[in-house]
Amino acid sequence: MKSKLFSPITFRNIELKNRVVMAPMCMYACDTEDGIVQDFHITHYESRAAGQVGLIMLEATAVQPEGRISTKDLGIWDDKHLPGLKKINERIHAHRAKSSIQLAHAGRKAQLPNQIVSPSALAFDETYQTPKEISSEQIEETIQAFQKAAVRARHADFDIIELHAAHGYLINQFLSPLTNKREDRYGGTRENRYRFLRDIIEAVKQVWNGPLFVRISADEYHQDGNTLADFIYFSEQMKQQGIDLIDCSTGGVVKAKIQAYPGYQVPKAEAIRNQVNIATGAVGLITTGIQAEEILQNDRADLIFLARALLRNPYWPKVAAEELNDELPAPTAYQRGWV
Repeated sequence: MKSKLFSPITFRNIELKNRVVMAPMCMYACDTEDGIVQDFHITHYESRAAGQVGLIMLEATAVQPEGRISTKDLGIWDDKHLPGLKKINERIHAHRAKSSIQLAHAGRKAQLPNQIVSPSALAFDETYQTPKEISSEQIEETIQAFQKAAVRARHADFDIIELHAAHGYLINQFLSPLTNKREDRYGGTRENRYRFLRDIIEAVKQVWNGPLFVRISADEYHQDGNTLADFIYFSEQMKQQGIDLIDCSTGGVVKAKIQAYPGYQVPKAEAIRNQVNIATGAVGLITTGIQAEEILQNDRADLIFLARALLRNPYWPKVAAEELNDELPAPTAYQRGWV
């Protein structure tokens, strides 16, 4: 019996050959500090595609230079970034894998020498600079930056876009009552706090017809933060807007002590999937094929996002297939060592 992990799945017009996803992970490898793809990035992403990962998702890629987490982040705020991104996609697609890019803005968690912005003038902690409250004009500029980035993602031949609304970055800062103390139409009620993400989704969908994912932090680990009911509401709104999958991570909006254990974030993906009837991605210390298969077979999520496991082993899918007694085709060049 073929495993579910290595069965195909389709989002709109894009078929993934299996359910294994390389989760977006910041590499901080842009040594030129201009957001342009380096040789490292091409090798890094192609190696996982050669390892038979079904969907390769690039790291958080900044839609504005001031939206970088660090000066060594990748960028998509300028057409100069397109040649390198296209090259990555050429190499990913050569292995029959699909590609995605995570569009991001760090907000108050940007560690840059220039002035940073956030919904409210609240620093993440004493080691970060205090952000400036983002103005209405800057909000509109940022929404347009996400839209322009989506156009570039299309020109660079990405198959899927993911919007980064997790880990305490700018969209997450708008969603959370812990970081959003605004009194205008973008603050206060959860309807207003969702407005920034709503506007970004609407802007992106005007220029992007492919699958659109959103990553959220579905637990803020704070008694005054968003509750599961809030995340169910946000997810229902995203479903109505045509989002194809919600990638369920947790934490990052405020400092918190998190007890991490194998599969610790999976219940969030399961709850949203079953209460909202929308596809979800599970992430968080998923390390074995058996563990991944259990999540899929019990309808707890639709995709398995792997991070550190794929940093340790680009050929994780081969190991997982062996655990599940499943067949996984080998790249031609590697067939002698694949048995």
